[in-house]
Amino acid sequence: MKAFRRLEMLLPLRFNDGREVPYTSLADTMQEIRSRFGELSSESQTIHGVWHHGGEPYREDLVRVFVDVLDTPENLQFFRDLKERARQRFHQLDIWMTTHPIEVV
Repeated sequence: MKAFRRLEMLLPLRFNDGREVPYTSLADTMQEIRSRFGELSSESQTIHGVWHHGGEPYREDLVRVFVDVLDTPENLQFFRDLKERARQRFHQLDIWMTTHPIEVV
């Protein structure tokens, strides 16, 4: 049985200064995942988040994207690299990305 891993990213709909993120930033990030794995899922609802940095609270509106892939070192490295590209693309201090093993039945 093959081992699988789920990647989830929370992508901001607004920059930290409140400006709206251009749709192309979201589309480009999603396209990177689709180009690599041939698939991608996303949720249409907005996820509201609050976090703190340097004592300042930040409120965010986010979209969740996720994909299930083979659990390989190469795929994990792709996600690490993608996180850095997304951090720059969205002008963020960090992009919340998680992965976890899954069992496909």
